[in-house]
Amino acid sequence: MEEAVAPKRGRGAKAAANAVDGADPSAEFVAASRAFTLKLPSFEGPLDLLLHLIREHKLDVFDIPIAFVTEEYLKYLTQMRELNLDIAGEFLVMAATLAHIKSRLLLPKPETPTEEGEEDPGDPRADLVRRLLEYQKYRAAAEDLARQDLLGRNVFTRQVRPEAVEVPEGELGLREVSVIKLIEALDRVLKNLKPEKQHQVTLERVSIGDAIGRLADLLRDREQIQFFELFDGMTERHQVIATFLGLLEMVRLKLVRVIQEDREGDIAIVRTGALGDEGIDVRDDFR
Repeated sequence: MEEAVAPKRGRGAKAAANAVDGADPSAEFVAASRAFTLKLPSFEGPLDLLLHLIREHKLDVFDIPIAFVTEEYLKYLTQMRELNLDIAGEFLVMAATLAHIKSRLLLPKPETPTEEGEEDPGDPRADLVRRLLEYQKYRAAAEDLARQDLLGRNVFTRQVRPEAVEVPEGELGLREVSVIKLIEALDRVLKNLKPEKQHQVTLERVSIGDAIGRLADLLRDREQIQFFELFDGMTERHQVIATFLGLLEMVRLKLVRVIQEDREGDIAIVRTGALGDEGIDVRDDFR
């Protein structure tokens, strides 16, 4: 089970939010996005990303098109940098590994047979395929264990089990949404933006607190909302980014959960008991 988690908020976040006063909208967006260093522990490593690419593009894990996968892998790293997401060294190591395998595949094969005593180099992708298959096996086992009830979380001694939030069930059941899916959804929102033509330049302050308060207000009378509903009526990138960062902060605070019915279904944002029926007011904490 995967869950997107944003980082703890420090003094740098408040300072950056205060610094956006008097700046143009694009500068406010940069300042607000840099104020948050997003750490997402649910993103378990480069093999997780490679498996996602293989599933997304319906590739054969035993015959991986290295050139295509390398290009898509680097695109994701670029998106993560643009959102100021921390990229661990293991992701860069995997990028270098993919480039190395790609270069080996481009080398001409020796025309003469391998001499006795020399090892046949074989397919340079073999080690990567072995690692992916092994990771996939343990990942499937971990997901199966995660679906089991845990004492103190899903089941309790001598207590009534809390009622689950009523959401539509799909063929695959409800799943926690991965960080990759959230980034893809954000990318679709940004691509669909249609800025309105304005004759007068106006200054709109970017406030993560306002975004959190707006989302909390939306969930006061509703158990859940769709991800794309958050961005209805928005025409500027800095508005979208501020709202997205506010959502990640609420996930970190365990005020909401982000779930998906199936891999191609809509992403839903579900309030938790921590949010309460009266909503929250955290705007001042992010100014």
